[in-house]
Amino acid sequence: MAQASNAIDGSSRAIHIAGINRASDEVVTGGNIAFAEQFASALRTAASPPPVVVYANSTQATNGTAYGEAKARAADVIAAAASSIGAEFLDLRLPNIFGEHGRPFYNSVTATFSHLIATGEKPVVENDRMLTLLHAQNAADLLIGKAEIVSQPALEQHETVSGLLHRLQEVAKVYTHGEIPDVADNFSRDLFNTYRSFTFPNQALIKLTRHSDSRGSFFEAIRSHGGQAQSSFSTTMPGVTRGDHFHRRKIERFTVLHGQARISLRRLFTDEVISFEVSGDSPQAIDMPTMWAHNISNTGDDLLYTSFWTNDLFDPNNPDTIIEVV
Repeated sequence: MAQASNAIDGSSRAIHIAGINRASDEVVTGGNIAFAEQFASALRTAASPPPVVVYANSTQATNGTAYGEAKARAADVIAAAASSIGAEFLDLRLPNIFGEHGRPFYNSVTATFSHLIATGEKPVVENDRMLTLLHAQNAADLLIGKAEIVSQPALEQHETVSGLLHRLQEVAKVYTHGEIPDVADNFSRDLFNTYRSFTFPNQALIKLTRHSDSRGSFFEAIRSHGGQAQSSFSTTMPGVTRGDHFHRRKIERFTVLHGQARISLRRLFTDEVISFEVSGDSPQAIDMPTMWAHNISNTGDDLLYTSFWTNDLFDPNNPDTIIEVV
């Protein structure tokens, strides 16, 4: 307990996200309340407690289930502790969370559908109902205070289970051919990023068709079905590496036009690096999945020519490019 109290001490915001949602009713109830009591004790014993306390609650807190009742009782425990230290208490009731690399067959139907479609299966809707969906990164922004809680309804998306499946199937139909679906609105973009996280790395390489004649050669690098876009071009000297960053939301495609290169990627919070050897002699495109650090290295003896495409118009005040070494 001293370790938890020391971790909280002097912080500007303490966030409680621990919980149990899959176990017997007794374990779910006891575990969620125990976690809340431990957190409350750490708050009360911190020498300099945080002025803001945030609880990752659930919209199920009022549905009468063991899990819902446990979450509601845990909220009461934490609210009382926040009050005792004079902190603002924020009870964030999260709906159905979805996002990149979600766990299929657990508590996200979006992850389950995405996994099944990406592996060639055909999902079936057994209980069609309306869902309230919130992208995991929006949930994180709400928890850390980057987004105000009052903005939560605007960040949520309402869709039926069958409607969600149809959307994902349409995304997959377009992306199977290496084309970018319509990502004009934020939900469509987040849904696409979620789906393609289940296709990587098995479907990472997008083969491009080169057309050649006496005049030279031509190949189509990308087709985008909707939304803004920006293209750029770079040259890289032999032995030089570009990149070493990741994106939270931005869709980015690398296409080597001339030369030899190695494109390397590492999923955040993991150590495994996945690399692809690519060449302008046999053009292939690779999309950089969100939440993966990535770079491109010139492994040849000639100047490397690379085309970059992104769905995001570059904004220096909000570049969505976070430094992270592969």
